Amino acid sequence: MIPNTPIRADRIAADIDALAAITEPGRPYTRRAFTPMFLEGRKWLEKAMREAGAVTRIDAAGNLVGTIPGKRPELGTIMLGSHSDTVPDGGRFDGIAGIVAALEVARGLLDRGMVLDHTLEVVDFLAEEVSIFGVSCIGSRGMSGTRPAEWLARTADGLTLEQGISQVGGEARLPAQRDDIKAFLELHIEQGPVLQDEKLDVGVVTAIAGITRLEIIVEGRADHAGTTPMSSRKDALTTAAWIALGVEELGRALASGEAHFAATVGEFGMTPNAANVVPARVRMLIDARAERRDDMDRFVDELDRGVAAIAQKTGVTVSVPRIVSDNQPMPCNAELLDVLDAACETAGARHRRMASGAGHDTAWMARITRAAMIFVPCADGRSHTPDEFATSDDIALGASVLLDAVLALDTKLQGNT
Repeated sequence: MIPNTPIRADRIAADIDALAAITEPGRPYTRRAFTPMFLEGRKWLEKAMREAGAVTRIDAAGNLVGTIPGKRPELGTIMLGSHSDTVPDGGRFDGIAGIVAALEVARGLLDRGMVLDHTLEVVDFLAEEVSIFGVSCIGSRGMSGTRPAEWLARTADGLTLEQGISQVGGEARLPAQRDDIKAFLELHIEQGPVLQDEKLDVGVVTAIAGITRLEIIVEGRADHAGTTPMSSRKDALTTAAWIALGVEELGRALASGEAHFAATVGEFGMTPNAANVVPARVRMLIDARAERRDDMDRFVDELDRGVAAIAQKTGVTVSVPRIVSDNQPMPCNAELLDVLDAACETAGARHRRMASGAGHDTAWMARITRAAMIFVPCADGRSHTPDEFATSDDIALGASVLLDAVLALDTKLQGNT
């Protein structure tokens, strides 16, 4: 146990082990949303929430919510949580660490016999990871009123998303947006190496990076690889290679500033993909992530110009980069960041501020309430892999920060609603 806190690392370890055991046979840590294993995990979580003193329910958006009424429920709700679904063959801690830390905060208050003035809720958001329906953050988008209506008709395995939400206990056609949540906090593993490399305990997250994905089509000409002179070719692959190198160079330049930026050619398909044929066509999908929207706008503008210049140089037809999806960056609440910084000091956690390059439920909750999150270290920054690992002591220290922040907010928000 960390001194002066009821947070217990042994309980956290036991919780994570229990959820890790609920997995698809032969597939470590696989508990995808809308599957029987996911529902089994939720049964375990529901029991754990009740043991922590919460009354449980599934809301209209399909989220599992555990509620501990406050002494003055008219003040509204302080919410903690994350998600229990995983990627296929994923990690034990992505999302799960945040759920377990929230549970441990509730148990810590129960152990001390403390009841907040605000209502406290622990939430397991539905389908934060990309689901079988091809979309993510379904539960937090539902709770924040930002889930597109047309999503409900998306199908997978003969099931619509609306039916999937019904199967987990929700009612997608009913309103799920909340107006009583006064603050939302999420703990998550970093999914990167910064905290480990800098020997820090906690990252106080300043913003969730916006994610823009762009498609580029390169149209060359198929010719015989052995007989077509090098000077006569329209090789789609070499042109695409120049573009990929340009994306890398531009991404590095933008990442050299103070704000987070990353750009990756994540999908790459070539036809006809034969050893003796000059490549005729390449499709590229670029994933770009920016803490500041100005950086993303600059990236898109310079990419457009760079692609046009490469096409002119090589004589190969290249499409104008097409934006496939575009999510704005979402800053975390400045008031909560100060509270979390102070809570780190109280808990004795070495900390720094940092942006998140990955998407999280916090980004959607920030649309309806004060929202912020903290990171705890994960080994070598590995995530979305069976090798993902975070120590129970690190998660416990993060949970202590959450507990101190909740106690501070319970007082602070009474004068700032």
